[in-house]
Amino acid sequence: MYEALNQSLRLYGRDKFQLRTPTITFGSELGWVECTFGKTRVIAHVEVKMVKPPRERPFGGMITIHSEISPMTSADYELGRPSEEEVTMTRMLDKVLRRSDAIDKNRFASSPGNVWHLCLTVHSLADAGNMLDCACLTGTVAFKHFRQPEVEVIGDDVVMHAPEERAPLPLASPYTILVGTMSIALNAQREICILHKAGGVPTAPDEILLLLNIAAGIAKDLDKLVEARLREDWAQRKVEVR
Repeated sequence: MYEALNQSLRLYGRDKFQLRTPTITFGSELGWVECTFGKTRVIAHVEVKMVKPPRERPFGGMITIHSEISPMTSADYELGRPSEEEVTMTRMLDKVLRRSDAIDKNRFASSPGNVWHLCLTVHSLADAGNMLDCACLTGTVAFKHFRQPEVEVIGDDVVMHAPEERAPLPLASPYTILVGTMSIALNAQREICILHKAGGVPTAPDEILLLLNIAAGIAKDLDKLVEARLREDWAQRKVEVR
């Protein structure tokens, strides 16, 4: 153990900055994703409905994010009582996916007088480390996997076509990733979306720059992995355009 610490290695040989290779599984519905980091498992799904926009934002859509850590995740979590980890995960998902404008809500106008309301639900199934990273990755991939239904206005009626009828449209959502206790959200273009440090000892500027460079490399690698898996999944789907 001491030898591994001296070499900055974990007991099973992984470097302290080396990320476990995630696995991404898509469901039959668009927007349903399961991600794993080792034994850590998180699922997420996106639902959509048409609603009337608020007066202050008549052309902007809405995004709601829910997260849940049930007792089946770990014995450390209690039923019916939000844990500190659950509150932190919800806040970080909200910052990364909604408040950072990672998704362009101004493109959510579905029809005259209506906008899309997207609801992302994240469920943690197992916690073996890096649960916040896994949750953020799962939520981001769920939005990238999701497609807006095609809408057609016929007279006074608004018809929302199923994905099997007309090819749905992807959301405008750059890829982001959270890494480490100091949470850093980046997109594939190395642009910083979120940098958050919750307490602890002060961090020197050169150490922050080091972490940013490491996070940028991880974000780039994961972006390639996610895009490859999305292309594989989309190639297997048959969408008829009528």
